[in-house]
Amino acid sequence: MTAADLSRAREGDDAAFHRLVEPLQGELRAHCYRMLGSLHDAEDALQDALLRAWRGIGRFEGRSSVRSWLYRIATNTCLDAIGSRGRRALPVDLGPAAEHAVVDDPPLTDVAWLGPYPDEDLADGRAAPHARYEQRESVELAFVAACQHLPGNQRAALLLFEVLGYSAREVAETLGTTVASVNSALQRARKVVEELRPEQSQQQTLRTLGDVRLREVVAQYSNALERGDADALVALLTADVSWSMPPRPSWYHGRAAVTDFLVRLPLRERWRHLPVRANGQQAVACYIWDEGAGRFRGAVIDVLTIRGDRIAAVTAFLDESLFPRFGLPQSLPAEPGR
Repeated sequence: MTAADLSRAREGDDAAFHRLVEPLQGELRAHCYRMLGSLHDAEDALQDALLRAWRGIGRFEGRSSVRSWLYRIATNTCLDAIGSRGRRALPVDLGPAAEHAVVDDPPLTDVAWLGPYPDEDLADGRAAPHARYEQRESVELAFVAACQHLPGNQRAALLLFEVLGYSAREVAETLGTTVASVNSALQRARKVVEELRPEQSQQQTLRTLGDVRLREVVAQYSNALERGDADALVALLTADVSWSMPPRPSWYHGRAAVTDFLVRLPLRERWRHLPVRANGQQAVACYIWDEGAGRFRGAVIDVLTIRGDRIAAVTAFLDESLFPRFGLPQSLPAEPGR
């Protein structure tokens, strides 16, 4: 980023504007996801924000950095989206867990569902030394789901202050409000998020577990699904495990209910799997056998929440359109290596 590019962009040079914003697009997209809880919405909001920035670059006076200016535009673009679309949900938000497998469980299309986020845009560590949350920690499913319970202004204040490390004054300038209002919003937002998110983040859990054991857990999980081995799969789960499959509304809690669901539905299918990362967590891309195509077709991305060395939650996103966005093939051959 150079002063010359900024000067050219102000004069209408599209290439210069692209050079200014391109290095920041990954972190801006992640910020939009934290605000909106949807990869699709985040990408739409980012494109809208960049269009607004392009149209307004001639009025940019340089009193803040280009990065801060873009975050201000992106944040307010997301607030507009929240105002028109509301919050996103997971099945647990809609009602109690089912005690037995729900065989006829059609997807709910009138619910705005929380979605997963690929790790490629996520940096390690904190965005600023005094930020409370690590960047990967702040896209974990539990954190993003908790943020969805906040009004837009509280959500924005929390993310700007606790994740990006803005001061209360900078947050107030971004949101067009007062420092007192920001401090009040932060107080309320922290209370809600701390009540809803677990005591230990996935980043802390995964560091304690270690890469070797994590790979073993993922391999055992994938192999048990592919073999249809319910006992081996259940042995990997905590006693209070939860399993959900947005956009299907039913979800299951506890080994008994999850086992009933597994043996009556997914374990009757043929599967292949690839490890992947989503939301700063370990995930597994699931490919189901397609007899007509003679191949395994990408169908589900399971995001795993680990506690200790067991799986405490599986959030299975039933959306084959996610596979290309996660850098995954749409299908796999009938036999590995062919």
